[in-house]
Amino acid sequence: MKDILEEIVAHKRIEVAEQKEQTPARKLYSEVERMMAEGVSKRSLSQALTVNDFGIIAEFKRKSPSKGWIKEDGKPEIIPLSYEQNGAAALSILTDEMYFGGSLDFIRKARPLVSIPILRKDFIIDEYQLFQARHVGADAVLLIAADLSKQEVRSLTSIAHELALEVLLELHSEHELDYADSDVDALGVNNRNLGTFVTDVQNSFRLASQLPQDKVLVSESGISNPDTIRLLREAGYRGFLIGETFMKTDNPGETLKNFISRL
Repeated sequence: MKDILEEIVAHKRIEVAEQKEQTPARKLYSEVERMMAEGVSKRSLSQALTVNDFGIIAEFKRKSPSKGWIKEDGKPEIIPLSYEQNGAAALSILTDEMYFGGSLDFIRKARPLVSIPILRKDFIIDEYQLFQARHVGADAVLLIAADLSKQEVRSLTSIAHELALEVLLELHSEHELDYADSDVDALGVNNRNLGTFVTDVQNSFRLASQLPQDKVLVSESGISNPDTIRLLREAGYRGFLIGETFMKTDNPGETLKNFISRL
Protein backbone atom coordinates (compact mmCIF):
# COMPACT_ATOMS: atom_id res chain seq x y z
CA MET A 1 0.00 0.00 0.00
CA LYS A 2 1.26 3.45 -0.84
CA ASP A 3 2.28 5.81 1.92
CA ILE A 4 -0.82 7.98 2.36
CA LEU A 5 0.09 9.98 5.46
CA GLU A 6 1.45 12.81 3.34
CA GLU A 7 -1.73 12.75 1.29
CA ILE A 8 -3.92 12.91 4.41
CA VAL A 9 -1.99 15.85 5.87
CA ALA A 10 -2.03 17.73 2.57
CA HIS A 11 -5.80 17.33 2.42
CA LYS A 12 -6.09 18.38 6.05
CA ARG A 13 -4.39 21.71 5.28
CA ILE A 14 -6.98 22.37 2.57
CA GLU A 15 -9.80 21.28 4.88
CA VAL A 16 -8.71 23.56 7.73
CA ALA A 17 -8.39 26.49 5.33
CA GLU A 18 -11.97 25.89 4.16
CA GLN A 19 -13.19 25.66 7.75
CA LYS A 20 -11.56 28.99 8.52
CA GLU A 21 -13.50 30.53 5.65
CA GLN A 22 -16.76 29.15 7.03
CA THR A 23 -16.00 30.13 10.62
CA PRO A 24 -13.22 32.75 10.81
CA ALA A 25 -10.60 32.16 13.47
CA ARG A 26 -11.46 35.43 15.22
CA LYS A 27 -15.08 34.33 15.64
CA LEU A 28 -14.21 30.82 16.85
CA TYR A 29 -11.56 32.06 19.28
CA SER A 30 -13.98 34.63 20.69
CA GLU A 31 -16.66 31.99 21.24
CA VAL A 32 -14.20 29.69 23.00
CA GLU A 33 -12.93 32.54 25.16
CA ARG A 34 -16.51 33.26 26.20
CA MET A 35 -17.14 29.59 26.96
CA MET A 36 -14.03 29.33 29.10
CA ALA A 37 -14.93 32.48 31.02
CA GLU A 38 -18.11 30.68 32.04
CA GLY A 39 -16.06 27.72 33.31
CA VAL A 40 -14.65 24.53 31.82
CA SER A 41 -15.39 21.08 33.22
CA LYS A 42 -11.96 19.54 33.67
CA ARG A 43 -11.82 15.86 32.79
CA SER A 44 -8.28 14.53 32.80
CA LEU A 45 -7.48 11.81 30.29
CA SER A 46 -4.16 10.99 31.91
CA GLN A 47 -5.71 10.75 35.37
CA ALA A 48 -8.58 8.60 34.11
CA LEU A 49 -6.10 6.11 32.67
CA THR A 50 -4.08 6.09 35.88
CA VAL A 51 -6.96 5.39 38.26
CA ASN A 52 -9.07 3.09 36.07
CA ASP A 53 -8.47 -0.63 36.58
CA PHE A 54 -8.39 -1.33 32.84
CA GLY A 55 -7.41 1.93 31.11
CA ILE A 56 -9.31 1.30 27.91
CA ILE A 57 -9.83 4.26 25.58
CA ALA A 58 -12.77 2.99 23.52
CA GLU A 59 -12.85 4.49 20.06
CA PHE A 60 -15.82 5.62 18.01
CA LYS A 61 -14.51 4.98 14.50
CA ARG A 62 -16.82 4.43 11.56
CA LYS A 63 -14.28 4.09 8.75
CA SER A 64 -10.59 3.59 8.03
CA PRO A 65 -8.49 4.29 4.92
CA SER A 66 -7.33 0.67 4.76
CA LYS A 67 -10.62 -1.15 5.46
CA GLY A 68 -13.30 1.26 4.31
CA TRP A 69 -16.52 1.49 6.29
CA ILE A 70 -16.47 -0.37 9.59
CA LYS A 71 -19.82 0.82 10.91
CA GLU A 72 -21.25 3.44 8.58
CA ASP A 73 -24.44 3.81 10.60
CA GLY A 74 -22.73 4.03 14.00
CA LYS A 75 -24.53 6.59 16.17
CA PRO A 76 -22.51 9.04 18.32
CA GLU A 77 -25.56 9.38 20.60
CA ILE A 78 -25.51 5.64 21.34
CA ILE A 79 -22.09 3.97 21.11
CA PRO A 80 -19.97 6.37 23.23
CA LEU A 81 -22.55 6.24 26.05
CA SER A 82 -22.61 2.45 25.81
CA TYR A 83 -18.82 2.44 26.03
CA GLU A 84 -18.96 4.46 29.26
CA GLN A 85 -21.68 2.25 30.71
CA ASN A 86 -19.60 -0.84 30.00
CA GLY A 87 -16.34 0.24 31.58
CA ALA A 88 -14.35 2.50 29.25
CA ALA A 89 -11.92 4.83 31.04
CA ALA A 90 -12.12 7.38 28.22
CA LEU A 91 -13.39 7.84 24.68
CA SER A 92 -11.62 8.52 21.42
CA ILE A 93 -13.78 10.04 18.71
CA LEU A 94 -12.53 10.34 15.13
CA THR A 95 -13.28 13.73 13.63
CA ASP A 96 -11.57 13.38 10.24
CA GLU A 97 -14.33 13.15 7.63
CA MET A 98 -12.52 12.37 4.39
CA TYR A 99 -10.56 9.31 5.48
CA PHE A 100 -12.27 8.15 8.68
CA GLY A 101 -15.91 9.14 8.21
CA GLY A 102 -15.74 11.31 11.32
CA SER A 103 -17.09 14.68 12.35
CA LEU A 104 -16.65 17.28 15.07
CA ASP A 105 -20.38 17.00 15.49
CA PHE A 106 -19.88 13.48 16.88
CA ILE A 107 -18.13 14.96 19.92
CA ARG A 108 -20.76 17.66 20.23
CA LYS A 109 -23.50 15.00 20.33
CA ALA A 110 -21.70 12.63 22.70
CA ARG A 111 -20.43 15.21 25.20
CA PRO A 112 -23.70 15.89 27.08
CA LEU A 113 -24.33 12.16 27.43
CA VAL A 114 -21.05 11.02 28.97
CA SER A 115 -18.90 12.05 31.91
CA ILE A 116 -15.58 10.41 31.01
CA PRO A 117 -12.86 12.25 29.04
CA ILE A 118 -13.16 12.55 25.26
CA LEU A 119 -10.08 12.60 23.04
CA ARG A 120 -10.41 14.38 19.71
CA LYS A 121 -8.58 12.06 17.33
CA ASP A 122 -7.57 13.75 14.10
CA PHE A 123 -4.54 14.98 12.19
CA ILE A 124 -3.97 18.22 14.08
CA ILE A 125 -1.62 20.63 12.33
CA ASP A 126 -3.06 24.04 13.25
CA GLU A 127 -4.00 25.79 16.49
CA TYR A 128 -7.43 26.44 14.95
CA GLN A 129 -8.19 22.73 15.42
CA LEU A 130 -7.43 23.02 19.14
CA PHE A 131 -10.04 25.76 19.48
CA GLN A 132 -12.47 23.56 17.56
CA ALA A 133 -11.80 20.73 20.02
CA ARG A 134 -12.51 22.96 23.01
CA HIS A 135 -15.59 24.41 21.30
CA VAL A 136 -17.28 21.02 20.85
CA GLY A 137 -16.36 19.76 24.32
CA ALA A 138 -13.28 17.58 23.91
CA ASP A 139 -10.99 17.14 26.89
CA ALA A 140 -7.83 16.07 25.06
CA VAL A 141 -6.33 16.08 21.59
CA LEU A 142 -4.02 13.78 19.69
CA LEU A 143 -0.80 15.16 18.24
CA ILE A 144 1.12 12.92 15.84
CA ALA A 145 4.91 13.26 15.81
CA ALA A 146 5.08 12.12 12.19
CA ASP A 147 2.98 15.15 11.18
CA LEU A 148 4.80 17.79 13.17
CA SER A 149 8.19 19.24 14.02
CA LYS A 150 9.29 19.26 17.67
CA GLN A 151 8.73 23.01 17.77
CA GLU A 152 5.20 22.58 16.42
CA VAL A 153 4.50 19.97 19.10
CA ARG A 154 5.75 22.35 21.80
CA SER A 155 3.69 25.25 20.46
CA LEU A 156 0.49 23.26 19.99
CA THR A 157 0.88 21.64 23.41
CA SER A 158 1.27 25.04 25.06
CA ILE A 159 -1.87 26.36 23.37
CA ALA A 160 -3.80 23.17 24.19
CA HIS A 161 -2.91 23.57 27.87
CA GLU A 162 -4.08 27.19 27.80
CA LEU A 163 -7.39 25.85 26.54
CA ALA A 164 -7.50 23.26 29.36
CA LEU A 165 -6.95 20.44 26.87
CA GLU A 166 -4.60 17.57 27.60
CA VAL A 167 -2.29 16.24 24.88
CA LEU A 168 -1.65 12.64 23.87
CA LEU A 169 1.47 12.64 21.70
CA GLU A 170 1.67 9.72 19.33
CA LEU A 171 4.98 8.15 18.34
CA HIS A 172 5.57 5.27 16.00
CA SER A 173 9.29 4.55 15.76
CA GLU A 174 12.67 4.93 17.43
CA HIS A 175 13.30 7.90 15.12
CA GLU A 176 10.66 9.89 17.02
CA LEU A 177 11.86 9.17 20.56
CA ASP A 178 13.40 12.64 20.85
CA TYR A 179 9.83 14.00 20.90
CA ALA A 180 9.21 12.16 24.16
CA ASP A 181 10.61 14.97 26.32
CA SER A 182 7.78 17.28 25.24
CA ASP A 183 5.54 18.72 27.94
CA VAL A 184 2.64 16.46 26.97
CA ASP A 185 0.26 14.65 29.30
CA ALA A 186 0.54 11.18 27.79
CA LEU A 187 2.67 9.36 25.25
CA GLY A 188 1.14 6.94 22.78
CA VAL A 189 2.78 4.31 20.63
CA ASN A 190 0.84 3.58 17.47
CA ASN A 191 1.13 -0.06 16.49
CA ARG A 192 -0.23 0.83 13.05
CA ASN A 193 2.21 2.34 10.58
CA LEU A 194 0.55 5.56 9.45
CA GLY A 195 2.06 5.27 6.01
CA THR A 196 1.36 1.64 5.15
CA PHE A 197 -1.34 0.90 7.75
CA VAL A 198 0.37 -2.38 8.61
CA THR A 199 -0.30 -3.16 12.27
CA ASP A 200 2.12 -4.85 14.68
CA VAL A 201 1.45 -4.67 18.42
CA GLN A 202 5.07 -5.67 19.05
CA ASN A 203 5.87 -2.05 18.26
CA SER A 204 4.67 -1.04 21.73
CA PHE A 205 6.87 -3.65 23.37
CA ARG A 206 9.90 -2.59 21.33
CA LEU A 207 9.61 1.04 22.41
CA ALA A 208 8.43 0.55 26.00
CA SER A 209 11.82 0.56 27.72
CA GLN A 210 12.91 3.65 25.78
CA LEU A 211 9.99 5.81 26.89
CA PRO A 212 10.03 8.03 29.99
CA GLN A 213 8.25 6.19 32.77
CA ASP A 214 7.02 9.42 34.37
CA LYS A 215 4.57 9.82 31.49
CA VAL A 216 1.27 7.99 31.14
CA LEU A 217 1.95 5.51 28.34
CA VAL A 218 -0.72 4.44 25.87
CA SER A 219 -0.62 1.60 23.36
CA GLU A 220 -2.74 2.29 20.28
CA SER A 221 -4.22 0.01 17.61
CA GLY A 222 -4.08 -3.69 16.92
CA ILE A 223 -5.16 -4.81 20.39
CA SER A 224 -7.76 -7.55 20.18
CA ASN A 225 -6.84 -9.90 23.04
CA PRO A 226 -7.05 -9.20 26.79
CA ASP A 227 -3.83 -11.16 27.27
CA THR A 228 -2.05 -8.50 25.22
CA ILE A 229 -3.19 -5.82 27.67
CA ARG A 230 -1.83 -7.82 30.61
CA LEU A 231 1.56 -7.98 28.94
CA LEU A 232 1.47 -4.31 27.96
CA ARG A 233 0.68 -3.32 31.55
CA GLU A 234 3.73 -5.28 32.68
CA ALA A 235 5.74 -3.27 30.13
CA GLY A 236 4.57 0.01 31.65
CA TYR A 237 1.47 0.98 29.66
CA ARG A 238 -1.62 2.34 31.43
CA GLY A 239 -3.84 3.20 28.47
CA PHE A 240 -5.03 1.03 25.60
CA LEU A 241 -6.76 2.63 22.62
CA ILE A 242 -9.05 0.12 20.95
CA GLY A 243 -11.42 0.82 18.07
CA GLU A 244 -12.00 -1.76 15.35
CA THR A 245 -12.11 -4.67 17.80
CA PHE A 246 -15.29 -3.14 19.21
CA MET A 247 -16.70 -1.16 16.27
CA LYS A 248 -16.79 -4.09 13.84
CA THR A 249 -19.27 -5.95 16.06
CA ASP A 250 -23.04 -5.51 16.25
CA ASN A 251 -22.92 -4.03 19.75
CA PRO A 252 -19.58 -2.31 20.47
CA GLY A 253 -20.48 -1.54 24.09
CA GLU A 254 -21.40 -5.13 24.83
CA THR A 255 -18.21 -6.30 23.13
CA LEU A 256 -16.23 -3.95 25.40
CA LYS A 257 -18.03 -5.38 28.44
CA ASN A 258 -17.14 -8.94 27.43
CA PHE A 259 -13.55 -7.89 26.71
CA ILE A 260 -13.17 -6.35 30.17
CA SER A 261 -14.73 -9.41 31.83
CA ARG A 262 -11.85 -11.44 30.38
CA LEU A 263 -9.37 -9.08 32.03
